[in-house]
Amino acid sequence: MEERLNPIPRCMRILSLIFLAVVLMLNAEKVHARAEGGSSFEIPKKTANPDILKGIELLYNTHFDEAENIFRKVVNDFPRRPAGYFYLAMTTWSRLTYGFWSRATVQEFKKRIDRTIEVAEKRIAENSPDSYDHFYLGGALGFKGRFELMRNNWLSSFLLARKAIAALEICFEMDASNKDVLFGLGTFDYYTDKMSGLLKFLTYLLIRQGDAEEGLRKLHVAAEEAVYSSSEAKSMLLHIYLFLEEDFLKALQVAEDLERRYGSNSRYTVLKGVCYIRLGMDEKYGDTVTQLRKKNSHNPSTKAANEWARRAVYLEIIYDLFHELYPQARAKAEMLLKQSDAENDPGMIGWPMMKIGTSYDLEGYRQKAVESYEKVLNLKNAAGAQFLAQKYLSDPPHKTDPFIGY
Repeated sequence: MEERLNPIPRCMRILSLIFLAVVLMLNAEKVHARAEGGSSFEIPKKTANPDILKGIELLYNTHFDEAENIFRKVVNDFPRRPAGYFYLAMTTWSRLTYGFWSRATVQEFKKRIDRTIEVAEKRIAENSPDSYDHFYLGGALGFKGRFELMRNNWLSSFLLARKAIAALEICFEMDASNKDVLFGLGTFDYYTDKMSGLLKFLTYLLIRQGDAEEGLRKLHVAAEEAVYSSSEAKSMLLHIYLFLEEDFLKALQVAEDLERRYGSNSRYTVLKGVCYIRLGMDEKYGDTVTQLRKKNSHNPSTKAANEWARRAVYLEIIYDLFHELYPQARAKAEMLLKQSDAENDPGMIGWPMMKIGTSYDLEGYRQKAVESYEKVLNLKNAAGAQFLAQKYLSDPPHKTDPFIGY
């Protein structure tokens, strides 16, 4: 049986994004190239570890197996350092976020993140640690905090977040020139400021006072100057501007940048199309749908080609929902479900099902919408759509809800 994590309550969804961001932060952080027995694991500034860079590129382009091989090499090269262990956990997390929420993958993730924490804490306790031991520890604690949150262990989540922030701040104190660490610190600053009520009080008491403006500043610095976390900072800014700030021009600029760099990742092309929809740029939206279909027809891999074709239809569904074309949206979602590929593209099961429920809600058929959301929650693998389904069960969407475009 698949392991099914408890959906996040509506009031916790912003905090969930905080932990997701910390999780993804070290997807692109600074790694080191000196030998295991050297006096320092740090390398001269502006020098990058080619294995880590290559692995990051593969992850963003969804080539998970190849990335896994590279990060195993990092573990073999530096078995007493947390870097390789962390990136193996990152690879597993990337599979989860892509839709592969199997029990085995969840268990592998938990094992790998615990191993990262163990290795980092051992180095800090036994040696004279460098800044990156604290850096990896902060990221791994953020990972674990997110999982505690998903089990509704809120206090444990807050305490882990506090430890994560402490580790990141130590890292920054040890090396203020490290621009990569600004991704994690900026993300915490932004999201903690967006909380309200009891959550804002608990965040201030247990973690830190938020500052959205300062958070965005740090994220922009990381996006422009960080060596390894630049793309992840841009991805975070894309989601903030598109789904939270609703500054669609800024979101579009970031989406186009990421799409140019990671041409094998359909997600950025789809989000570019969503930006065009929100800006009312129908011709550009149509060009994006055509672009997705051309990518499909020119792709030598049938599996990959079908993925791009499904994303073209999925973008059309989002357009229909924002333009109140609800029967058309449902018909296209039903078509995706009939053409689904649970083994290779599980995301295109839970999310089209989610759009069916959303279409019913926006059209005023609440009971039918609830039935669709319940179907999402009962899937063995809802590919992350279960969290939005839970949100809409307690808080139905309105016609301009930005998450219609997710």
